[in-house]
Amino acid sequence: MRTKTADADLIRTFDREMEGIHLGAKAIGYNATRFLLMLREHGGLETAHRLMQSNQVSEGFTELWMRGRKDLTVEAVILRPQYAGLFSEDERRRAEEKLTS
Repeated sequence: MRTKTADADLIRTFDREMEGIHLGAKAIGYNATRFLLMLREHGGLETAHRLMQSNQVSEGFTELWMRGRKDLTVEAVILRPQYAGLFSEDERRRAEEKLTS
């Protein structure tokens, strides 16, 4: 049984991983400005939920895919087993579809 503290810790860890996406993208020469603005405004978890609501592939995903760095996408982080409880089955399915298409 998870506690509220455990959930809060997991969300903080997820948020840090989302910030890591921005740093990783920057390290390969892609400045994900819109993504950073979303993170600052909504936090990592809400940003991920918002991106998964869209039926369109984001500019950032496309850019990272073209650079061979799908590992730096929000979708890749969402699919990490430790974050399964933060997302619906539909969100996880969408993330997997984007990564495998």
